[in-house]
Amino acid sequence: MAETFTNATQILEPFRGVKKVTLEEYFTSGHRTCQGCESALVMKLMVKAAGPRTIVLGATGCMYVANTTYYTTPWVVPWMHTQLGSSGSAALGTAAGLKALMKKGKMKSEPINVIAFCGDGGGADMGLGAISATLTHKEYNSLILMYDNESYANTDIQLSGSTPYGANSTFSPPGSVKRLIHTRWKENMACMLASGHPECRDVATVDASYAVEMMNKVRKAHSIGGPTIIHSLDQCPKGWDYDPMLSHELGELAVETGIFPLYEVEDGVVRHYGKTKAIVEGRPRKPVREYLLKQGRFAHFLEEDIDYFQAKVDEMWNKWEIPGVIPFWKEGRPR
Repeated sequence: MAETFTNATQILEPFRGVKKVTLEEYFTSGHRTCQGCESALVMKLMVKAAGPRTIVLGATGCMYVANTTYYTTPWVVPWMHTQLGSSGSAALGTAAGLKALMKKGKMKSEPINVIAFCGDGGGADMGLGAISATLTHKEYNSLILMYDNESYANTDIQLSGSTPYGANSTFSPPGSVKRLIHTRWKENMACMLASGHPECRDVATVDASYAVEMMNKVRKAHSIGGPTIIHSLDQCPKGWDYDPMLSHELGELAVETGIFPLYEVEDGVVRHYGKTKAIVEGRPRKPVREYLLKQGRFAHFLEEDIDYFQAKVDEMWNKWEIPGVIPFWKEGRPR
């Protein structure tokens, strides 16, 4: 006779400091990521936070190619490859399949974490429709984690919807006639999904330079139930053109300059956290030049470009309805 099925989640309490983090590793040696690759750290922390009763689904991208050499994989937990734009579909299908098997008594009824990860090309661009569809199915528990290295890094650093204003990429090289090819501001992925899917119980941004905070957001996403999504900023030495030893520092600077705010939208309530919360409460932001000038992809910037970038970030903090999150203005408020 089939077991009584409950759509339960694992109860994953937050880690109370780095000394309380579990020692077990579920993403180990055997990968071929670049030196200083932040995305490898994100994978390591992501599955460490989720624990052994987890299935990981990897969309095509850096973290698929670098982690699946023939007969070699760093994943200790079950892992499956899925198509470039199909992280949402894979998450939903796997969660639904587990639920069906448990209902029929073909496997033990227990909470199993489902994580589908994708890059910004596979998530913010190609996979946006599938992710959006998944977030509407609140009866299935899954987490989609988008590791955002701000380009199609797997295929040689092409421009994506997450590429920052003015950045040098293989699709936007600075030229003698037109110095800045890419003049669009970065897509606001987490805010777009949170505002468009009010029944999605948890949407968060994370930065692995703040490792314990990042892992706790993963643990909350699994514990809260339903489909959830995390947007992680991932420093990329190859695509961003910097010394790999600067990965951790650049992650911190992205937050401290206000370029990448840390926040979560839980049950419709926006909360800033970490150093972003301090900025909201009045702590001065660091100048964006400290972040930009450490990266070769901005080496062609003139003072006017840095000033423009700073002005756009200032606007995000001083004029937006919710600082660094919601890009709207109240009626009658001067812009």
